[in-house]
Amino acid sequence: MSNRRPPIIPFFPRGLAATFRIGWRRAQAAALAGALLAVPVMAQGDDAAYCAKLAALALRYTGSAGGDGRLTPDLSTIGAINDCNKGNTAAGIPVLEKLLRSQGFTLPKR
Repeated sequence: MSNRRPPIIPFFPRGLAATFRIGWRRAQAAALAGALLAVPVMAQGDDAAYCAKLAALALRYTGSAGGDGRLTPDLSTIGAINDCNKGNTAAGIPVLEKLLRSQGFTLPKR
């Protein structure tokens, strides 16, 4: 068995492991776990951006004419937009997609 240290991982510098007095294997495992936990957060951000695009299209192009000539969205559209704003994109996106498709729109890329 050799006494050589494992190679340096670019996203986890060697000095940090020495500072916390933890082994290299634990340091590497912690760095890997942190990187894997960030993936769902990025996906949620993508869903939020997609939901915002759908909401902007729905507000601008769908609804019924109000008394002053502007389009006013129906209650299901308002509810879906509120879901998106609260972070519940799983509930808001399908409603907005269905609304826009029924009006003949091509949906933006996700």
